Amino acid sequence: MNDFVWPRGSIEDRVSFAIEEVRPAIKADGGDVSLQGIEGSTVTVNLKGACRTCAMAQSTLTDFVAERIKLYAPEITDVVAE
Repeated sequence: MNDFVWPRGSIEDRVSFAIEEVRPAIKADGGDVSLQGIEGSTVTVNLKGACRTCAMAQSTLTDFVAERIKLYAPEITDVVAE
């Protein structure tokens, strides 16, 4: 049985939920991600650890982090790294 509960609440709550959902996979590769802020339809995150110098950091941001954020908060159009 699937116990997943679709995130609800404010945009901040849903974006935070998405980031917490992807953090374990990013941490497993020696990196981390945190929410820096939301302004309008843009989310700014901070990539840390191995993600700062990894050649795949942009792909991680666009194909993994941003995809998950936009899934739970479709009003977000851009996710950028600080």
